[in-house]
Amino acid sequence: MSGKVKVTLVKSPIGTIASHRACVLGLGLKKMHQSRVLEDTPAVRGMINKVNYLVKAEVAQ
Repeated sequence: MSGKVKVTLVKSPIGTIASHRACVLGLGLKKMHQSRVLEDTPAVRGMINKVNYLVKAEVAQ
């Protein structure tokens, strides 16, 4: 898993569980429609899976 994944915040974390907001911040997302390219590691995958209703993830080249 040495690839990269592009994560975009598509829904506001306002009103969600505190741990979900922390995952969004942990992914480096602060504003709506902001994107980050991150290493594809199990930790990042876990955070994406936890907040999958707030973010859109796709493979980055």
